[in-house]
Amino acid sequence: MQPTIIVKQKMRGLSERALADFVAQACRATGVRGAVTVLLTSSRELRRLNFRFRGKAHATDVLSFPPLVASQDFAGDVAISLDIAAQNARELGHSLPEEVQILILHGLLHLAGYDHERDNGTMASREVRLRRRLKLPAGLIERAADAPAGRRPRLRT
Repeated sequence: MQPTIIVKQKMRGLSERALADFVAQACRATGVRGAVTVLLTSSRELRRLNFRFRGKAHATDVLSFPPLVASQDFAGDVAISLDIAAQNARELGHSLPEEVQILILHGLLHLAGYDHERDNGTMASREVRLRRRLKLPAGLIERAADAPAGRRPRLRT
């Protein structure tokens, strides 16, 4: 099933077609079945979504929303802050499309049922394997763990 990409904030270098192709590939790799919608938007909107659905009053880089009722046809939604993705890409020395792909992969793993806050490293190891398979730079969990103690990026959950 072809994913839906909603772009509310345009950024140079991002191709909706290329992202849709990546989402389809990443869904196969993660075992996510059913339709997926990816929203690319601002930090302001992610902050609102994070507060509304998680009670956290700050922007985050990626949020995942599984369906409220189990469905074979719909896997869920992933929302990404392009502001934070662009900042991460600059700081880590890779492209914005690569950073968005990293965030999509992270979000899809959450839709597949993984939870890095509670699974004792299961999601982290799966993300590392998939990131390598999909030829992506270091993922969210991995780069936080690899950074020196005083310079670890904060996982924006």
